[in-house]
Amino acid sequence: MRWEGNRESDNVEDRRGDDYGGGGGGGFGFGGRSIGIGTIVVALVGSYFLGINPVTLLNLLSGGGGQVAPVQQAPAHRPPANDQMARFVSTVLADTEDTWTGLFRQSGRQYVNPKLVLFSGATPTACGTGQTATGPFYCPGDQRIYIDLSFYRLMQQRFKVSGEFAQAYVIAHEVGHHVQNLMGISGRVDAARRRASEAQGNALSVRLELQADCFAGVWAYHADRARNILEQGDIETALNAASAIGDDALQRQATGHVVPDSFTHGSSAQRVRWFRRGIQTGQITACNTFEAQQL
Repeated sequence: MRWEGNRESDNVEDRRGDDYGGGGGGGFGFGGRSIGIGTIVVALVGSYFLGINPVTLLNLLSGGGGQVAPVQQAPAHRPPANDQMARFVSTVLADTEDTWTGLFRQSGRQYVNPKLVLFSGATPTACGTGQTATGPFYCPGDQRIYIDLSFYRLMQQRFKVSGEFAQAYVIAHEVGHHVQNLMGISGRVDAARRRASEAQGNALSVRLELQADCFAGVWAYHADRARNILEQGDIETALNAASAIGDDALQRQATGHVVPDSFTHGSSAQRVRWFRRGIQTGQITACNTFEAQQL
């Protein structure tokens, strides 16, 4: 992926090394829900590192728990200029800013840039205490994306997924959730989930996540045409990432069997299909998973 020398975002906060405490198992009661790249990834990582039952984590992360009050956050500071991975994340975030600002302008709307927070261990958010074990996630309450960069090492070691564009896809997916928030989509889905059964709520979550995958593809389509960021093999690495974190692949890895009614993010084939649709069309309207007859 070609990114060095491109603009870096000013919207990155570095909280790594800050002592927020809050570690320990079970502290995942996000208000309403936070939207992450893989709810079952959360359960796998939590069970792997913290010794927590994955089913317990899944129950907590799928919308259970009460509302939480906004938290007092420490003053933000930028990452060091010589931190290569932070520079990469800042550059990818800037690229999403440029792309979505243009797309929103075309439709007569104004794009509001999200903040991206780098943290380690735990950090306060408007959705509760963010933990390393949750993986990257977006919090609608403060319009921030949270990521512990050790997740990229986990991608490579546990899921055998590597490559800078695969890492960029992770950020672009979470930015896709921010786009959904600005468009009012995630709010409508959350309201519908509160009225739905568990299985119906899971099905709505799948459509929300697949749309975020498609939006990640839309970003890549426009970013490549504007700034020529893609190199040979990049798209394949992102497709590999989408496939590796499909609900069926993760459930099979964790338990040896698949329970489709419990899916919250979509199967490997679905995630690949919708990311591919976004990157092939570049059209927001092509990402309407909620009216699709077949996912």
